[in-house]
Amino acid sequence: MLAAMALDTKAVKMGSAEDVPAGEFSAAKYGPAQFPKVQSAIEGRAVEATMLAAALAKDQTAAEAKYGVPTPAGPEFSVKFTGKVGKADSGVYDVAVPGMPDNIHLSVQTGPAINGTDLRDATGLIKFGDFNNQIDYQNAGSALNNEMKKVVLSKIDVSDLTGKTLSVIGAFEPSDPAEWVITPVKLTVQ
Repeated sequence: MLAAMALDTKAVKMGSAEDVPAGEFSAAKYGPAQFPKVQSAIEGRAVEATMLAAALAKDQTAAEAKYGVPTPAGPEFSVKFTGKVGKADSGVYDVAVPGMPDNIHLSVQTGPAINGTDLRDATGLIKFGDFNNQIDYQNAGSALNNEMKKVVLSKIDVSDLTGKTLSVIGAFEPSDPAEWVITPVKLTVQ
């Protein structure tokens, strides 16, 4: 019996990603497992930013129903656009997108800090009830942001994008209808 127990035992280093009791949330596992699904869902829902802006200006309620994912804080939108990069402020770059209304300021987060829970909330696939508590739910958002930084942003020199042209697919929640701060799931520099 001792030999069988020894064969069925796995040594786990304390503090490692595997050092999580069964049933407990692991951000180290959650981000890599869920980000590809979130990325694909956001890409699949993404509407041209100019089209979304026009739809919101015409009939906000209808646009939110058609393009948004409802959340307690308001709808989350998935968008895509190409534009010229302007100035940066703490890793958030202004992007001038041809055809966007002058009253909407569009920017994209590039880190090092990625704020918000747009990636967690934009698909409607991740629910509070999927987690043991509010802390795990919040950590899921952070895990997705961290994985996006590894998968998307680490492949680009984001230290100086000013003057370059970006193509972006991402998500945002317009807490201010005039400020669209996009969390990317795909970002290419042209």
